[in-house]
Order: sequence, then C-alpha cells, then structure tokens
Amino acid sequence: MDPCHFVRVLVGNLAVKSPASSKPSFSGKVHPSTSSCFCEIKLKGAGSQRSHVATVPITSDTHPTPHSTAACFDFTKPQIEKLISSNKPTTITISLYKGRSATSCSFFSSPKLLGKISVPIDFTMIDSKPATFHTGWVNLANAKNKSSSAQSLHLTVRAEPDPRFVFRFDAEPECSPQVFQVKGDVKQPVFSCKFSFRDKNQGHFQSSSTNANHMAERKGWSITVHDLSGSPVAAASMVTPFVPSPGSHRVSRSNPGAWLIIRPDGDGTWKPWGRLEAWREPNSSNAVGYRFEVLPATADPVTLAGATISSQHGGKFTIDVATGVTPVSTPHGSWDLGSGSRTGSGSGSDFGLDPMLMYKGFVMSARVDGEGKCSKPEVEVGVKHVTCTEDAAAFVALAAAMDLSMDACKLFSQKLRKELRQ
Repeated sequence: MDPCHFVRVLVGNLAVKSPASSKPSFSGKVHPSTSSCFCEIKLKGAGSQRSHVATVPITSDTHPTPHSTAACFDFTKPQIEKLISSNKPTTITISLYKGRSATSCSFFSSPKLLGKISVPIDFTMIDSKPATFHTGWVNLANAKNKSSSAQSLHLTVRAEPDPRFVFRFDAEPECSPQVFQVKGDVKQPVFSCKFSFRDKNQGHFQSSSTNANHMAERKGWSITVHDLSGSPVAAASMVTPFVPSPGSHRVSRSNPGAWLIIRPDGDGTWKPWGRLEAWREPNSSNAVGYRFEVLPATADPVTLAGATISSQHGGKFTIDVATGVTPVSTPHGSWDLGSGSRTGSGSGSDFGLDPMLMYKGFVMSARVDGEGKCSKPEVEVGVKHVTCTEDAAAFVALAAAMDLSMDACKLFSQKLRKELRQ
C-alpha cells in the first residue's frame, strides 16, 4: 500500500537588513544571537489561521547564510483538493517587529511593527515536486515607512511533498489492539499489540488516600508490537515507575516515569532505541509533560521532542526536527507495506543508532485523547524514516507508550481503568 500524500509549506532563511544597519558595529556577517527582531508568521485562508513566532537575525551580507526553518504548515491531500476547488486565496503573512518576544509568544516589551509581507501559495503548483514561492530579499510594506528607511527581509517560502505512512489503533493500547495502515477509506492490518504487566507481584497501582511513604505506584507495564507473522518487532517497557511526589497526588518532573523503546537486534536479543519520560506539570492539573530521546549506540542520548499535552482535551505527540543531519539511506532494509514482507536486516545501527544517523524534518506524530475518552491513537510517520518493519513498529510502540503515559500520569487520587489495574 502506498503512503498518504502530505505537503509541507516551509518558511525559513530569515534575515533582516536596513539601510541604517549597512555599516554594522559588530564583526562578522550575522549579528550575535541577541537579535532584537522577530517575526510572526501566519497562514491565512486555509480553514483555520495558524501562526508561529521566530527570531530574525540581523545581517550585513547580501547573500546570507541559510538559517533554520522558522515555520512549517502541513496539509493532507483532501485539504489541498478542498483549497483548490474553493478558489480562495491562501497566503503566508510575515510581520516583522523590532523588540524581543518570549517563547510563550507573550512580549517582554511593546514591540514595534517594522513591516509586513504576504506571499500567495498556489497549491496547483504542488504535485510530486517541490515548489518555491519566494526566495530572496523583499522590502516590507508599512504605511509609516518611507522608502529611505524601508526594512528589507530575506526569506524563503517553499512547499515540498512529505509522504507519510498512517497507522491507526482499533482500540486503546491497554486492550491489546490491532494496528491498521490507513490510506483514505482503505485500511489493512499490519501489526498487533499485546499489553501486559511485566511483574505480577508489583502491588497496588492506585491508592485510595495520600500515603506518607507513597507506596502506590504504576509500574511494570509493557506493550509488544508483533508483525503479521506473530514475530515481535518492537516493544515499549516501563523501566521507571510512575510514583507520586511526596505530599501530592501527581508524578513530578523531578522524578518522572520512563519507558524504554526497544527493537530486535537480529541475533535474538533486543537493543534500546529510545527513552520516553512523562510527568504531571506542577502548576496545572491538566497538563502532562514529556521528553523523548533517541539512544545512539556509541554516543550520548539525543533529545528529539519535549512539550506538554492537555490531559483533559488531549493533543499531539510530535517529533518534528526542522534542522539536522539528513538520515543516511540504508540499503540493508526495505519494506513492502502492501504485503508486510521484509528484506534485509534493517535493524540495529541501521535505524538512527549511529550518531551520524540523525533525523530531519517531520519524523512522526500521534494523536492522544484526553481523560475519559476512548483513545485510539493515529500515528503518522515520515516515509524517509521507515526502511523496514522494525522502523515503523518502533514508532507505533512509542505512540502506545505516550498514550499509556497519559493514564500513568493521572492523579493518584483518581482510579485507573480496570485494564490498567492488576
């Protein structure tokens, strides 16, 4: 089965220059990281307005060195078809400000608008090849600006195909579900999951009252992913119990629970691939924090993702690396998603375990539902990160671990569902 068609619209290579800064007081071509300019990047006309905030380096170079991607906007094939048929204009609007912005997008001081630029996006140009809508310098429009003091902004706006495999659980991970590959209305089984308690003598998972010594803990959960032949191809194992911090009902960030994501190593053993930590945010009763890192065989762990998800409303667990080393294509493994067959090993160091095999662009995302809802994760995985069955299975196991972490981080004053209690 073919992957699903996705398109990414990317905005990057940002830099700002004005006549007033033609003779900079700093050495080198790019101002130090204490840039006093930032921009707000908005996507308009695509159903719902989406925006990003990014700092903009100041430069004196006419041809600035490319910088990291500042914003990404993803579209599915049905969304693109709808936009084309509606004939409504879709634009990327960039507003440049002088001042500094906080990472929360709230401003430390009142910023000054320097100007705006709008770049139209023509989705009819996007098929199977990348398309560039703008690259280079442009003068920003501002009614208060005179031509002699107009700010110039360097940017690139482009779109590229970003095919992804989509997998969907047919039940909650703790119910040992099947996992289907999905494309449109067509779906076929590719994996099965087995949830279990690793230690049958692990004691209670839930306490009816706050205990001074906090013996209540959630531990020993594991979920194993099997291929169609029944062979295990990935697993997620809870290696650090989820325990409430002293004097509270919540798992703290200083003592998070953790999962180890493992893959078969080809010689009958298993090798660690990644580690997922999760906790309950201290200042909010409905936010679960997480951090995911890959575990190279010969280097220090590399953090790929870290954010929060609302335990009440759910959200997306996402690994999206805007910059990095392009993964080395491996000839050792391939996978026919239509038949589920596999050739070659495609395991061990072939999948990001070597420190040189890093990730770039969209890697994966998994939808996680909130408490009290029937959570059936849907997982998107970038095609370039899947060379064999074990690759896809590892991401499926990671998605299951994140979903189960939402339950493991539930307040200890609340009861877990029966499938999670021994």
